[in-house]
Amino acid sequence: MANVDIRIRAVDPLLTPGELNERLPIDSATAHFIARSRDTINGIIKGRDRRLLAVIGPCSLHDPVAALEYANRLKALSSEIGDVMYPVMRTYFEKPRTVGGWKGLILDPRMDGTYDIEQGIIIARSLLLDIVKLGLPVGCEVLDPIIPQYIDQVICWASIGARTIESQIHRNLASGLSVPVGFKNSTSGDLHNAINAIKSARQSASFIGMDYSGASAIFRTTGNDCGHLILRGGEHGPNYYEDDVESARTMLEKEGLDPTIIIDCSHANSRKQPGRQKRVLRSVIDQVRWGETAIRGFMLESNLEEGCQTIPADLSQLKYGVSVTDACIGWEETERILLHAASLLREAGSEGGTRLPL
Repeated sequence: MANVDIRIRAVDPLLTPGELNERLPIDSATAHFIARSRDTINGIIKGRDRRLLAVIGPCSLHDPVAALEYANRLKALSSEIGDVMYPVMRTYFEKPRTVGGWKGLILDPRMDGTYDIEQGIIIARSLLLDIVKLGLPVGCEVLDPIIPQYIDQVICWASIGARTIESQIHRNLASGLSVPVGFKNSTSGDLHNAINAIKSARQSASFIGMDYSGASAIFRTTGNDCGHLILRGGEHGPNYYEDDVESARTMLEKEGLDPTIIIDCSHANSRKQPGRQKRVLRSVIDQVRWGETAIRGFMLESNLEEGCQTIPADLSQLKYGVSVTDACIGWEETERILLHAASLLREAGSEGGTRLPL
């Protein structure tokens, strides 16, 4: 019979989610921590917990050793700011690309175009387990609709990116995830698509996917009531200012949704200049101190070292702790601005603010 798959070069076998779970199981103590972390984040998103959700970490992870060092530092810092913030480590393994480029640790763990996806999935789950066992929650962007079956037991928070919020596949997937899901506004800056995505994900859905045994299956969801809006700026500039937040809050309320907003301090809000992230965070904290209850958290792109680097042909030349995607602020800056932000939040609470715990 003639080959009808004229553009498929090869079809390789892949271990099933069940097989990966057997190889890298979750012990009862870790499972309990993940469940508690999800409950805590749910409480923040719903406004029951008055702390700010702080999603902090590298733009993308490419070096498990450096990622674990970062996680240990963030865990130590958490003990100093945990009364007013709830830190979640940003653990992004997939990178959407407008045209081309490295697509993330899961798809290309060797960073050489060999696409050893099975090894990438194993590394990702192993690293996530190592991080949560430190007592630090993790958050991921959901891009490939099959990947969550391999790692969703471990993650505590998820996001849908600006390029995929219009995708019905991702909206359906979000409706079945066991974690709160943030939806970023479109790259244009428009909020309507993200708000529609939040509304869509609240509804029950049915879609085709792969179960733990690797078989095709129909997934029927209950809907996710912990969807929230992430403001990340757009083509026409930032959207974290007071007027922007007020407008977003009004739009959410008009659609009958909880006015729940996370501010992304990076991307268009910082005009792709990592040093500007502290300006965004300063505005976020100031708005919270003045009583803006719709803001429930923020995101920071941060790494061990500041800046970014291109991926060299000789991977031994990679600089340790430096992003290979978007530029990040370094650890010293991260620690400094978070400690300062925490002190400002405590100050507001001690002055009888309505937003923060005393």
